[in-house]
Order: sequence, then C-alpha cells, then structure tokens
Amino acid sequence: MDDAEGELGQLAIVFNETLARLERSFTELRRFTADASHELRTPLTAIRSVGEVGLRTRRDEAAYREINGSMLEKTDRLAQLVDSLLLLCRADGGPPALHLAPVDLGRLAQEAAAKLEVLAEEKHQILTTEALGPVAVDADRVVLHQALMNLLDNAIKHSPGGAHVRVVVRERAETPVVEVIDTGPGIAPEHREAIFRRFYRIDPARSREAGDAGLGLCIARCAVEVHGGEIELETEAGQGSTFRIVLPRRGC
Repeated sequence: MDDAEGELGQLAIVFNETLARLERSFTELRRFTADASHELRTPLTAIRSVGEVGLRTRRDEAAYREINGSMLEKTDRLAQLVDSLLLLCRADGGPPALHLAPVDLGRLAQEAAAKLEVLAEEKHQILTTEALGPVAVDADRVVLHQALMNLLDNAIKHSPGGAHVRVVVRERAETPVVEVIDTGPGIAPEHREAIFRRFYRIDPARSREAGDAGLGLCIARCAVEVHGGEIELETEAGQGSTFRIVLPRRGC
C-alpha cells in the first residue's frame, strides 16, 4: 500500500510539473502574440496615416515623392520586423539545420562592418574592425553573420554621435572570440539579462522611434547558441558595453 501511494504521489508530482510547463508555454505564447500584434500595428498605422495625409489635398510632385519615400521607409521596417518574427518562430520549432563550413571571423567582421558603415557615418561615429591573428571556426556563415550584424546594429543605435564602435576578433585561451565594443551609456544591472528577451527595450519610446523592435539581441543569442556558443556581456553605466561572442572551435 505504501509503495502504491508513493507511486501515485510521484505520478501526481510529474503531472503537476507537466501542467505547470504547459501553462508557462501558453502564457509565453499569449505574451508573444500580443507583443507581435502591437509591434506590427505600429508601422501599419504609420503607413496608413501618411497615406491619408497625402490624399487630403493636392500636392506638387516633390511632396508626393517625400510621402512615398516615408511610406517605403516604414514598409521596409515592417518587412524587417516580419522577417525577425518568422526567424524566431522557426527557432521555436527546434534548432535550424546549419550548413557548416570554415569561416574566417576576421573577414566576417569586416563584411558586417562594411554593411553598417553608412549607419555609423550618419551619427558621425567611428566604426573599426581588428583581427588579432587568423581566427577561424566551423560555422554557418549566414546565421553567424546575422548575429554579428545585430550586435553591431545595436551598438551603433544605442551609442551617441561621435562614439567609437569596435569589432575585435581574437582568441581567448584558444577559444574563438568576437567582441563588439562601444563607448555608449552602458547598461544598468537590472537590464543586463532582460535585454536578450523578445521585445524588451530599456527605453521603449526612444527605441521605437529609432525603429528598434527589441528582437535583435534575442536573435543574436539564438544564432550563437545553435553553434554551441554563448554571448557574454561586460558593461558599466556610463562606461560603454562589450558584447562578446564566444564560439567552440570545431573542425578548424
């Protein structure tokens, strides 16, 4: 009788734990759906508003071109948001199939910096890359490139005008490392883990104005973790931040 009661007790514990996990999953799904709906509604509302303003009165060609440009800019932002949401949904379905091949991290850093150089120039920032020797890993170039682009984009957006953003590729105890270093405002302790959550923003109003949906760091962490790596963060309020991609050396 005692054995039966013990088994029933264990079964009840397992059953309750399963129900709790399901409840957490449904709660996260509801939160994700609500956040995604809100983020999608914002650019759609902006596009509709710009279009309605353009139709109210007759305008000259230059004014219509400006309106069309504004609508295209918001459409691009919406498309990027949808792509990010689809990427996260696929990640929720399980780890993606990686196409592994040798990747030169120094060259990857240069390619990412070149694509975001215009964004840095608009804020009069200095964007540099530095490779301390040849560093290669066995990785999916596309996925890893996305992670680095997101970290760089985050550093540029949240650093003030005239700041210096650096990408340093090196080895630490024979472990491949890519560091994105900025001289921005730094991150307070209460935000350091939360910034990797979906849709999390330290300053929601300011981030939304800058076109930040709060998904970049989450996607970067997912992209690094599917490679068996991790993202480390070193920061102090007012002293800038270092986001460090640490990867396992495999096949190189």
